[in-house]
Amino acid sequence: MKNNKLYISAAGSGKTTFLVNKALELDKTKQILITTYTVDNEEEIRKKILKKRSSIPSNITVQGWFSFLLQHGVRPYQGSINEMLFENDIKGMFLSEGNSSIKNDEQGKPIYYQGRPLTYGENDFKNFYFTKNWKIYSDKISKFIVGCNEKVNGEIISRMSRIYSHIFIDEVQDLAGYDLEIIKLLFNSNVEIILVGDPRQVTYLTNHYKKYTKYKDGNIKEFIQNECKSLIDENSIDENSLKKSHRNNKAICEYSSKLYPEYEKSEPCDCNICRSNVSEHEGVFLIKKENLDYYLEEYNPIQLIWDKRTEINNNYPALTFGKSKGKTYERVLIYPTSNIKKWIKDNTFDFTKFENGKKKKIKDAKEKFYVALTRARHSVAIVYDYKENEQFEGIQKYKI
Repeated sequence: MKNNKLYISAAGSGKTTFLVNKALELDKTKQILITTYTVDNEEEIRKKILKKRSSIPSNITVQGWFSFLLQHGVRPYQGSINEMLFENDIKGMFLSEGNSSIKNDEQGKPIYYQGRPLTYGENDFKNFYFTKNWKIYSDKISKFIVGCNEKVNGEIISRMSRIYSHIFIDEVQDLAGYDLEIIKLLFNSNVEIILVGDPRQVTYLTNHYKKYTKYKDGNIKEFIQNECKSLIDENSIDENSLKKSHRNNKAICEYSSKLYPEYEKSEPCDCNICRSNVSEHEGVFLIKKENLDYYLEEYNPIQLIWDKRTEINNNYPALTFGKSKGKTYERVLIYPTSNIKKWIKDNTFDFTKFENGKKKKIKDAKEKFYVALTRARHSVAIVYDYKENEQFEGIQKYKI
């Protein structure tokens, strides 16, 4: 059995560096693909390779997930799934943020039925998969590939295995729907697969397709265990190698771990280089609004916000929680949402709500808060007008 591996990582554990090192250690005769969903992380992979080499080695390809799927999944055998594609070239990809293939009226406006936009079904091949100018919808790419692969008796995945001996997927928790089926097919090929991800950082998803919905909220471990169990061995899932943070100190590790008690607690590394620059102001703090200007001037943290509607001090830099993913700062100042405040007050608060009698997750709230909490080396301050008699575990009250 091949040495396919899933590494469950903690924030700041150096998962991208880990993958880069793995790739650089392999024999130069091996052809290696390192792929990831977001453009920012793709660029980060390139930067990390170039820190160690003068150029990216010729046997290593760094490519975005969708770009990889288009080049090696969609284009080679596209005509095999439908004869229309012998006469019409696929012009690229259309990034779908929600439902794709929506039906429009003569004025180009979506047609609604019972409050939801109508969409084309699979029986309308052209409109189901493509825009009018033959761009394939991003949320349909992996489904298209799976269908096409079946038509050519597995030749798409077989071709990939002839091109690459190793495929490394970073931030694998971002993959959803039929993208997980692609992983399953690759696990069953001759390619050696390494997956790395932090299931607590699902702030973006490749798509919202209904296939494998129970695995979309960071449940990549469960997907591998349940859907790929005949393709792995007992050592295929590693939850220990990447659980130490090279970024966060002990207080930040312990507090952020409270958000996900079901996972192994993250721990600060004991590297001399990471722990040599200790400051006087370390830990996690609550800070009242009246003290914000003083705190910003004294410590110059990056301000982290849910969205641009948040009222902040515009004299200092700010980023949204989602945009801060993958970044490291000395200090951060977090402006929490109302639901995050509920969790701060009571760490047992459940980030779900009931809608039409069904329990529904509050979209991305916990994941994005976890990302924000784990960006800093030294200190995290959270804007919260606490009462003097309130008690909080694992967090200090900042006072001038």
